[in-house]
Amino acid sequence: MEEVVVIVGAGPAGLATSACLNRLNIPNVVLEREDCYASLWRKRTYDRLKLHLAKQFCELPHLLYPSDTPTFIPKNGFISYLDKYVSYFGINIRYHRSVESAFFDEGAKKWCVVVENKALNVTEAYGAKFLVVASGENSEGLIPDDVPGLDSFEGNCLHSSEYENGEEFRGKDVLVVGCGNSGMEIAYDLYEHGANTAIVARSPVHVVTKEIVFLAMRMLEFLPCSAVDTIVLMLCKFKFGDISKYGLQRPKEGPFYLKEATGRSPTIDVGTIGKITSGEIQVFPSMTSINGKEITFENGKINSYDAIILATGFKSTVRNWLKGGNELFNDEGMPKRSFPNHWKGENGLYCAGFSRRGLMGISSDAKNIARDISFVMESQTPN
Repeated sequence: MEEVVVIVGAGPAGLATSACLNRLNIPNVVLEREDCYASLWRKRTYDRLKLHLAKQFCELPHLLYPSDTPTFIPKNGFISYLDKYVSYFGINIRYHRSVESAFFDEGAKKWCVVVENKALNVTEAYGAKFLVVASGENSEGLIPDDVPGLDSFEGNCLHSSEYENGEEFRGKDVLVVGCGNSGMEIAYDLYEHGANTAIVARSPVHVVTKEIVFLAMRMLEFLPCSAVDTIVLMLCKFKFGDISKYGLQRPKEGPFYLKEATGRSPTIDVGTIGKITSGEIQVFPSMTSINGKEITFENGKINSYDAIILATGFKSTVRNWLKGGNELFNDEGMPKRSFPNHWKGENGLYCAGFSRRGLMGISSDAKNIARDISFVMESQTPN
């Protein structure tokens, strides 16, 4: 099957790129391994999730949210927005397509994409002038490999992508590993559902509020990052006090410097800090070993748990199927170049949704890719 543009992945990045191409009348097809678009949002996010940034920072290209949309959009509200987005832009998605390999054919000057059609159990081959990798930073749950005994834990162990809500954990002792946004919010949800909850803080973390982040995003339009970080840290100290005495260490670098340098977002508090400071949710350092249901921590304490929720992040799976593209992707399947020059490779290869800048980054990537493909096609069209 010959296509002008093949987009791998029907998450927000793939949808946004297709929409931008459609507006320029550039034919394209989106290949999705699941049976729906936005499968991460539909199938692998917990019920209480809301977008962590205000809605004006979370729009996809060329479609505003309705005026009555709440400032911080809940999961189902965002899925409804994506439903409208797909319909409005007439996005062409082929489901149950698992990309097995993709490589650039130097002779034919095109990308060859080999796909397993899981619905029909047949192999399909696509040829495309342009290939957009939109499978995302969060393609697969990341399981830590540095905890002896984790594989033999005798309780229920699951990744945060499998967690829906805390109802099944009511009355149980649950350990949440990770103090990022997912970990902290899941811990609070577990507490609200009557679980005896504890958190493992494996690394330092900046804890902020949605209001502080909103203010910071506005200030970053006018002030340098260092000045914004200084103000944010003062506000956080006033809001939360010294959180180190509860087991949460702050990084030496400022929250928005770290976001720019590493892509790691500050953790937005949803009420978890109040439960930590009251002693209702405990915080422990890293785990050193697991024996049955007993977990030993770095501080020497040993506790027994019925369940472990691994809020330990995600990883890219690009390197499982993309052959070549070494100028664009590193061995971990992330861009080699830093923002804003991360999205374009060679021979018509692009990536969308790998900037570690959330939906704002996705929107920027999609528009850049569509403009560049349009420019290339126009420059190659005979006068």
